[in-house]
Amino acid sequence: MIRIGTRKSALAIWQAEKVQSQLMVLGYACDLVPIESSGDQNLTQPLYKMGIQGVFTKALDSALLDNRIDIAVHSLKDVPTMLPKGIQIAAVLERDSAQDVIVCHPSFKVWGKKDTIGSGSLRRRAQWLRKYPSHQVENLRGNLQKRFEKLEQSNWSGAIFAEAGLERLGLIPEKFERLDWMIPAPAQGIIGIASLEERNELNTILKKIHQPQVGVCADIERNFLNTLEGGCTAPIGAYARVKNDQVFFEGGLFSLDGTQALIEKNEIPLKLAKDFGKKMAIDILNRGGKESMHQIKSEL
Repeated sequence: MIRIGTRKSALAIWQAEKVQSQLMVLGYACDLVPIESSGDQNLTQPLYKMGIQGVFTKALDSALLDNRIDIAVHSLKDVPTMLPKGIQIAAVLERDSAQDVIVCHPSFKVWGKKDTIGSGSLRRRAQWLRKYPSHQVENLRGNLQKRFEKLEQSNWSGAIFAEAGLERLGLIPEKFERLDWMIPAPAQGIIGIASLEERNELNTILKKIHQPQVGVCADIERNFLNTLEGGCTAPIGAYARVKNDQVFFEGGLFSLDGTQALIEKNEIPLKLAKDFGKKMAIDILNRGGKESMHQIKSEL
């Protein structure tokens, strides 16, 4: 029996059940073990003020290390780039949409100069303000259903969500717009499976559902984030995709108010992609990224 640890939100359960179904098709019995996370308990503080590193994953990490679960299923974008000793991302599933979407308020008519939108993400806030500098961005936290409720009860024009999460729960509304100009969060749309490195037999099983090209893209994006971030929360986007054995990458570091942006676009053969994310981050650091990160740390 493989014990699958998951957060208790509807989206987290959906993701864990997807992993469960893929393992059961291969003949492995599985059981879900829901676990509360500190990120789910505190819905008022912005994530960057909670110490975002691992806020949604610490409880599951502890359960892995204590042998209360065998694997932990995560939205990979929530997983810190530096994992606790002994824990690894053993597999990733096929990627769903990496894009963000703006969901409009039910009474929304047309965008104006002074609109307000909801988002708890520094990355989304910075990129929205870069495109719409006269708008206001209000903090929005909670699971998808709670965020929808807050939007409907607000006087905002809309709120930003990850398209993948809405699709997984069948929550795509009539009034929404795909933000294809917004660089996604690293690993957005990817379900990751964490396990203990020492569990060789289990990890061999997990490799049967692992998607290697998705893993390459996730590594590039997470290495880009790790190289830039150095443990500090910052408005960083990264998106890699593979087409015809070529990796296409776009990444960016933004000031908190969106007025400044350092963006890197490049491509490389898939077989040479190992340190691609780190190289792209170093290019940004050398173009003023070090100063930008210092400024962001001083403002948070």
